[in-house]
Amino acid sequence: MSMENEGATRSSRIVGELRQRIEAGALAPGDRVPSTREITREWGVAMATATKVLTELRREGLVRAVPGVGTVVATPAVQAAPAAVTPAPAPGGAPPPTRRSAPDQALTLDRIVAAAIAVADAEGMDAVSMRRVATDLGVATMSLYRHVADKDDLLMRMMEAAFAPWSFPADPPEGWRERLTLAAGMLWDVYRGHPWLASAMSLTRPQVVASAMPFTEWVLAALDGRGLDFGTVFTTHLTLFNYIRGTAVNVELEAEAEAVSGLDNDSYMDTQEQAMNEILATGRFPTLARLAATGYDFDLDYLFEFGLQRLLDGIAVLLDSAR
Repeated sequence: MSMENEGATRSSRIVGELRQRIEAGALAPGDRVPSTREITREWGVAMATATKVLTELRREGLVRAVPGVGTVVATPAVQAAPAAVTPAPAPGGAPPPTRRSAPDQALTLDRIVAAAIAVADAEGMDAVSMRRVATDLGVATMSLYRHVADKDDLLMRMMEAAFAPWSFPADPPEGWRERLTLAAGMLWDVYRGHPWLASAMSLTRPQVVASAMPFTEWVLAALDGRGLDFGTVFTTHLTLFNYIRGTAVNVELEAEAEAVSGLDNDSYMDTQEQAMNEILATGRFPTLARLAATGYDFDLDYLFEFGLQRLLDGIAVLLDSAR
């Protein structure tokens, strides 16, 4: 048996085992399935074989990629509703009374926005369309237009809803640094929960999102009255916002890359290891080679926190110079 055929046989066997776990309920909808790295360890196969396994499971609709989580068991598709039966004519030949379907009667703006956010959270903003949202709600596409003007209007309402749960404390911390740390952490958590949100928000053409304005107010109030002119205060606020947003954009990019390739970040880095080692073996990058030998576990949350503290260090110098 050729190596290629052997790899295909092993991947089919692993797919069968994971399929059996899913069908038996050992892996329930929403449960995380083994990553490519975990598959290579558990079954002792190559990375290419592990990638084929997840690709086949996705092709069968058994798993899907979830931003910030990984590959999880997909929720079984909702069975199509039986075709509507046309009522028989009323006695005397009068046509039967027509009634709107129950979904149309219950359709609200909140339901539309919630459905759109659910699609964007799971599949990215590109997957959101009026038709897709209507399909998920089980209503006619045109019925959505009684509540939202178009997709741009829907996106604005999605952003409003994403920030709506915000609640800054009535009694802020004493120090400016503590206040900015709190605000930055809250914004990061919102972006983490909604990977599409960072890309949707613009720095150069900011949308007027009322529920997001508490962040701006909180940061400005924390810096106001500390010796800086208003222009510098607002520029500092924009710098902080753009740092958080710019880092959070990678959440969506990573989710999209994983969905397309079937590889999580660790698995992708494994595929690059040989090429990197070949470059480092040339001796052209001795410092990088020495540091790479110690290993590095990439963690986006740690990267965010490290950069945030360095940014706050710089703001501290700015405030000291103003005094």
